[in-house]
Amino acid sequence: MSRHGDISSSADTVGVCVFQYPMPRLHTNEEVIENAKKICEIVKGTKMGLPGMDLIVFPEYSTMGIMYDRQEMFDTACAIPGPLTDMFGEACKEAGVWGVFSLTGEQHEEHPKKNPYNTLVLINDKGEIVQKYRKLLPWTPIEGNLGTIVTEGPKGMKVSMIICDDGNYPEIWRDCAMKGAELIIRPQGYMYPAKEQQVQVSKTMAWCNQVYVAVANAAGFDGVYTYFGHSAIIGSDGRTLGECGTESNGIQYAQLSISGIRDARANDQSQNQLFKLTHRGYTGVYANGDGVKGVAECPFDWYKTWVNNPKLAQEMAEKVTRRTIGVSCCPVSHNPRRKKMSF
Repeated sequence: MSRHGDISSSADTVGVCVFQYPMPRLHTNEEVIENAKKICEIVKGTKMGLPGMDLIVFPEYSTMGIMYDRQEMFDTACAIPGPLTDMFGEACKEAGVWGVFSLTGEQHEEHPKKNPYNTLVLINDKGEIVQKYRKLLPWTPIEGNLGTIVTEGPKGMKVSMIICDDGNYPEIWRDCAMKGAELIIRPQGYMYPAKEQQVQVSKTMAWCNQVYVAVANAAGFDGVYTYFGHSAIIGSDGRTLGECGTESNGIQYAQLSISGIRDARANDQSQNQLFKLTHRGYTGVYANGDGVKGVAECPFDWYKTWVNNPKLAQEMAEKVTRRTIGVSCCPVSHNPRRKKMSF
């Protein structure tokens, strides 16, 4: 079974650590490199204290910080693979652990003409990049184009990564889970006031998708935002195994059972959401003599529209929200924005 409170792991459990790194405020490549060196030392030091640790996860923006200056954002943007991922790879290899690292300035293919990507890398215990994920649903820099990915991770557990705001959309969790993810990793740089909502959504999505969730959030104040922490490891039944407070450099660690999640997905009945979604009404269908697997077809009109006519789906969303990307108090550059409405 999955468990919390010890420093070990076993052949059946993946030892996962989320590290609540303080949000850095950096301006130059030299500062980014020095900060990356600190992260590498944390990887090695934490492994000494948690000998069972198989995987360590760092928050979004932990390597570079948020580059509020546009020119600094371009100047510090990096290639993947490159010097930063080489450093992280060496640290993982030396410590014998897997790691998830944030590179919020991955150079665009048309760098420096277009904004950098917000990217995560999963590096194995041999120092190799085995998954690169670009944020699909970001505020900034720009939307990614790699989709969701599932990779065989430590001890064979299947791993997907999402980033921060991605986690506010149920579709991305379901996409990862239906592709086979058993652990969804969510590094984030989330700030107040949305603490309660973000703590809740990760727990709810773990339950709805029968998936482990590892959340690594930033802490501290970077001169603009205060980050609320509460990094956590959540069981596939939606219950929290361990959760930090608001402290900088806090950690949580848990052992996630490989056999446990596979047994639950194979044998749970009334709350087996992944199975029931694509086998709708299976008991009634069987009782009526109409088959043994339930109804497979998607019953949701808007999802059908989104797949078959994306522009129409966009218009449907605009009818219940707005037509412009900016709003009166939060404009987007000089684009048209929705004026304040009185109701």
